[in-house]
Amino acid sequence: MRYLLSYLLILCFACIEMGFTKVDEEVWGFYGHRKINRMAVFTLPQEMLGFYKKNIEFITEHAVDPDKRRYAIKEEAVRHYIDIDHWGEEPFETVPRQFEKAFWKYAKVHILEGTDTIQAFTDLSEHAAFASLEQFYEDYIFETKQEGKWRFDDKATNEFKRILDIRSRGSELHIEDTFSGYGILPYHLHGFYWRLANAFKNKNQKNILRFSAEMGHYIGDAHVPLHTTENYNGQLSDQLGIHAFWESRIPELYADDSYNFFVGKAEYKKNMHSYIWSVIEDSHALLDSVLSIEKRLSRTFPENQQFCFDERLERTVRVQCPEYAEAYQNEMDGMVEQRMRDAVKSLGSVWYSAWVEGGSPDLSVIGKIEVVDSEEQKKLDEQFKEGNIYGREH
Repeated sequence: MRYLLSYLLILCFACIEMGFTKVDEEVWGFYGHRKINRMAVFTLPQEMLGFYKKNIEFITEHAVDPDKRRYAIKEEAVRHYIDIDHWGEEPFETVPRQFEKAFWKYAKVHILEGTDTIQAFTDLSEHAAFASLEQFYEDYIFETKQEGKWRFDDKATNEFKRILDIRSRGSELHIEDTFSGYGILPYHLHGFYWRLANAFKNKNQKNILRFSAEMGHYIGDAHVPLHTTENYNGQLSDQLGIHAFWESRIPELYADDSYNFFVGKAEYKKNMHSYIWSVIEDSHALLDSVLSIEKRLSRTFPENQQFCFDERLERTVRVQCPEYAEAYQNEMDGMVEQRMRDAVKSLGSVWYSAWVEGGSPDLSVIGKIEVVDSEEQKKLDEQFKEGNIYGREH
């Protein structure tokens, strides 16, 4: 029995070392998103403040729904990041900022006859018939739930050939989306913003709350440097686990007692499309510091003081020791706090701008909304608790 218990203990710690627990990566990682949503409420003008304060618990709690959805649908994962550095040394100069252009720029397109390729296309984003290609995407691709590879029937193939004025004998069109797998965060954010603006315009109270809460999640992700890189968890630089260290562990230790979340008033953003991309650029500019500082610290800090074990929700998890986290926090000179502060003000500004775009409806007559969890929400919570995550863990 003694040997069996020793074996089980070793196995337990091996599982912890390998990260086989959702407690550390998810439950504690939710802290930052909830905090950002909650504090953003206090940036709003008086015309909005009353409504958001009355519904602050809903907005706080449902900040994490997009992460839960990653346990329910495959399409959700890519909405949380963009591996902008995958696309070359000057990606902000080369990657189109309109999604359809990015899709057609990088898509692999072939027309086949049997197994033979009759014609192949590259970078259709600059084609003279691009407007018609946009419509083709809307008609034949947008609503599909496939894995980014499509084989089209005769009707779609003939339409594509008509658009590009192709007279080859090829009878089967194949298209592969090679762009979306590397993340679509800024594109999704922009579309989601207009959904919120339309909710204000239509005075759809439940959608105002739901979209506001979920918008906060994507805004928070956009302010994390590690959401802008292929090396999202330090797996390419021998720094595995840095994502949770930066995004979860440090805020967990310092946000409540040390961070100042009073960031001033929300501001109207006239060009939301450009603003969203500026947030991504600012985050990516910090990436080198995020990685290089931790790398240097890991080589100089005593190895036996870098990781500790902690009890959470009746589980033992492996986390960075408080002393190591403090050293990283100090070396970064307040970066995590500043990105959280920026996210708070950014979210308030997005809500405010969407309200203006939606016609500035009177929210004072709404009051607190009793939102009963729908069957969809209950199913989402169940899938999160019981399911496996789609896509990357971070």
